[in-house]
Amino acid sequence: MNQTPEQIARDRIDQLLEASGWVIQDKKAFNLSVSTGIAIREWQTDVGPADYVLFVDKKPVGIIEAKREEEGVKLTVHEDQSSDYAKAKLKHINNGPLPFVYESTGAITRFTDHRDPKPRSRPVFTFHRPETFQKWLKEDKTLRARFFDIPGLPTDNLRDCQVQAITNLEQSFRESRPKALIQMATGSGKTFTAISFIYRLLKFAKAKRVLFLVDTKNLGEQAEQEFKKYEPQDDNRLFPELYGVTRLSSSFVPSDSEVYISTIQRLYSILKGTPLDEKDEEENPNEDKWQPKEPMPVVYNAAIPMEFFDFVVIDECHRSIYNLWKQVLDYFDAFQIGLTATPDNRTFGYFDRNLVCDYGYLKAVEDGVLVPYNVFEIVTKVTQEGARIDLGEYVSSREKLTRKEFWNQLDEEVEYNNRQLDDKVVNVNQIRLIVRAVKDNLPAMFPDRVDAEGKFEVPKMLIFAKSDSHADDIIHIVREEFAEENKFCKKITYRSEEDPKSVLQQFRNSYYPRVAVTVDMIATGTDIRPLEVLLFMRDVKSRSYYEQMKGRGTRTCSLEELKATGTPTARFTKDHFVIIDAIGVEKSRKTDSRPLEKKPGLWLKQVLEGIAMGNTDEAMLSTLANRLIRLDKQINEKEKMAFAEKTGGYTLNQVVKQLLHAHDPDTLQGITQEIQAQHKGAAPATIEAAIQERHQQIINQAVALFDDYEVRDFVVDIRRKYEQIIDHINPDELVNIGWVEDNMADAEKLLSDFRAWIEEHKTEITALQLFYGQPYQRRELTYKMIKELVERIKTDKPGMAPLTVWRAYEQLEKVNGQPKNEMMALVGLIRRVSGLDDTLTAYDRTVDRNFQDWVFRKQAGVLKFSEEQMQWLRMIKEYVASSFRIEPDDFDLSPFNAHGGLGKMWALFGEKTDEIMNELNEELAA
Repeated sequence: MNQTPEQIARDRIDQLLEASGWVIQDKKAFNLSVSTGIAIREWQTDVGPADYVLFVDKKPVGIIEAKREEEGVKLTVHEDQSSDYAKAKLKHINNGPLPFVYESTGAITRFTDHRDPKPRSRPVFTFHRPETFQKWLKEDKTLRARFFDIPGLPTDNLRDCQVQAITNLEQSFRESRPKALIQMATGSGKTFTAISFIYRLLKFAKAKRVLFLVDTKNLGEQAEQEFKKYEPQDDNRLFPELYGVTRLSSSFVPSDSEVYISTIQRLYSILKGTPLDEKDEEENPNEDKWQPKEPMPVVYNAAIPMEFFDFVVIDECHRSIYNLWKQVLDYFDAFQIGLTATPDNRTFGYFDRNLVCDYGYLKAVEDGVLVPYNVFEIVTKVTQEGARIDLGEYVSSREKLTRKEFWNQLDEEVEYNNRQLDDKVVNVNQIRLIVRAVKDNLPAMFPDRVDAEGKFEVPKMLIFAKSDSHADDIIHIVREEFAEENKFCKKITYRSEEDPKSVLQQFRNSYYPRVAVTVDMIATGTDIRPLEVLLFMRDVKSRSYYEQMKGRGTRTCSLEELKATGTPTARFTKDHFVIIDAIGVEKSRKTDSRPLEKKPGLWLKQVLEGIAMGNTDEAMLSTLANRLIRLDKQINEKEKMAFAEKTGGYTLNQVVKQLLHAHDPDTLQGITQEIQAQHKGAAPATIEAAIQERHQQIINQAVALFDDYEVRDFVVDIRRKYEQIIDHINPDELVNIGWVEDNMADAEKLLSDFRAWIEEHKTEITALQLFYGQPYQRRELTYKMIKELVERIKTDKPGMAPLTVWRAYEQLEKVNGQPKNEMMALVGLIRRVSGLDDTLTAYDRTVDRNFQDWVFRKQAGVLKFSEEQMQWLRMIKEYVASSFRIEPDDFDLSPFNAHGGLGKMWALFGEKTDEIMNELNEELAA
């Protein structure tokens, strides 16, 4: 018997209801006691029979309006009808309006919760479970109503872009927008932003569960670590101490956590009830396109009902959320928040063009959150054209997997193109030529990276290879060409023999390896701040994937961090990174972000003069902006203040923003809209002329500062201070060798001037007053005092910099030790000039001597320090040697915090703690 379309729809609805935990009954034989949730067909109301009335705990709570499948495209037309049924009086029941309303064809279902502030229907995968309605009805407000309970965002310790993202996202929630997109440049704190708004949703909106979705296991592990160390602004406990965080690593999904981290592959397998090989979570689905053999659609899973999560956060949402994987997102009745640095048109479309934060790469560079990059191109003939091997040539062949080699004679001509390179044919000469070119040009790119022995220190470099086999070839050639050992260059891929996470940790934090080769394991989401060079020896088809690969180099890195993480010769904070393009990846124009440096062949002086003479095109302004961004990261605070004084209060960062703003497409669009609004009805030529005039005004305003030659000269002069040209071309030879008597006279003159300056200022500068006072007064010396004194001398008398004066002393008398830095040098010099020391002595040696004397006196009587106490006293001594005094708060710092801090100090020395600190401050400075 053929069924009608209406009956087919009802049969499908019955199946969905039963799967969701509802018991279906006819109105003539109903029994509300058999289950928590009962769906009764054709219950009579005062406006007619309702297709289904839903009962929970014997009370009516909802309506289902059933429609045949052809009605699916216009279900919203029937909302008034279903709403009338929900408001109607049910037969035999004294009911009020029913809150939960569905319209369904069995294939498409829409749901409205009429308790919401502005009830709006939304598509759902199936029907909610009765237990869900039980919980919802016990709540005072719905989730959408609780959004209005979220308080204003405290902005302390948040970047402007993070404040914008969270604030706009919460407004989007209040407007009940189901999807929102956050675009934030790689390195600007996307994950921190996500955890911040997740915390606020859990605390203030009383969300029950949040899913944090990633597409590789590596990204999931990183996200888990970020949650573990996150400390909210309004609570001193860590996130896991407040809310449960579970990273799914099997098919089991616990119900007692608030945050769940999972790969999209694992969640798909859970919803399908099929096993998952963990290797499928390791590879980026965007590149390797993992799929089950038969990509069947997901089906309802009672263990994880569609309402299990309130929110789904999709990390790196520019990929993996389409085609097969989109089913996972469509399954859940949850708000969706996408995080990406590189959205494309599909991404914007999927998130309904609801972009709540637009913080791209250039904006992040302007704000100093990320560093700019320059591109260095290496082009070889084989890379461009491929090559040919003639018939009869003897060649080496290799099995791809075993890498076993054997020789044979070609029985046919072999011609290969650039796409077959490193797959069908491996041209080791091409790899070697590229590596050698990199090695030869790195010293010119980083001219300051020379150690005490004159050896060039290779900056941290990441090489992107085409395959594991290609990576192995690159590694061997890099080690040979750089004449280095195994640990100099290592592979970081999922298939490497060494633990890839361990090698990655070494690359991030240790001196070796200097060079890492990867295929795609660290293309996304891995923070490697000291990385300064990216070498591309593979192309990528995806624009967004290329942006993510570039993102490995964009992170800022302070000078201290750069030195501590393996680049001790660095002289400045990381101010840019270099892309070495050996494959033409940059030319494919797949990227939104561009190098700011458009005129690499021009000196800074030429750029400034060119702009002053009227060359204000985008390339010139962008190039100047790039140079000023780097300069801003190198000069000190006094030099920044001097620049501001010369420019009428402008900082370098403000000037950079004006330069980049002048040719920004958004600027041009804004000008166009403004002029068109002002000149409605005018001729097109008139409007265009007005646009050009207004644009030129903005350009002129951006470059006006550089009309002043004094500003140009100041920028050029200050840049020269931080640049050093290495001449590898012109030879040199000895003309004379031996002592020069004038050097001795110059040294004596410098010391005389130094003594005179100290004598002149010893009563006005606090630090000098303490040196010339009583021994107990010197214990009041602080790091800040010495630092300010150094800066004062260098400002007033640049030629009397402490290390310069120290070297002058070395020519005239014997000195004791070498200072570790200029502040220690200055303390030693002042002690010598003031008569505290008879011999110029490095301050740490003075502290060592005074410490030995103090310990000897202390232990001459009945007092004997234990070995643990001596260990702490030595730590205090080392701290005072570098910081000049110690305070109780200092015990919160390294190295004390790692050994128990002030509490441990009290445990060891008891009530004598303060006495010992005061004595050491006085005695060590004596």
